[in-house]
Amino acid sequence: MLKPRLSLCLHARFPDPLDENLTFIHRPPPTAPSPHSTTLAPASPLLKSPTPSNKHAPMPPLLRPSAYNAAPSRMSDKDMEQLRKLRLSNPEKYSRAKLAKLFKCTPNFVSKVAALPRPQRKEEQWGEKKATFVAIKQKRREFW
Repeated sequence: MLKPRLSLCLHARFPDPLDENLTFIHRPPPTAPSPHSTTLAPASPLLKSPTPSNKHAPMPPLLRPSAYNAAPSRMSDKDMEQLRKLRLSNPEKYSRAKLAKLFKCTPNFVSKVAALPRPQRKEEQWGEKKATFVAIKQKRREFW
């Protein structure tokens, strides 16, 4: 046997829209712009165009210290080839930092232009515990 459904009293939750006690508020958009809302005569000083006297005003300081440095000049293709040759010939002697000083660029640029092949890269030195876990992981992969 089915349970009788509860009869919901809809008129208590949703009032009748035609009820006379209901207030309807209508705010039409303005037909003519006010003088304070146009861009021709903006009220905010931020919207005003800069005046000639503001052009020579002192500027605020730059946010990042790196912004004070001039952009590095582009390296020629000949220099890039020489950088790659030196890096591949002897990675121990010509490290990224040494080549960066030699060619006046950043070490990150050297690593992108003259990246070493994986076997030649100097792997980071792990501690005893990490080395043990890596060896166990490699052994486990052999059994797959």
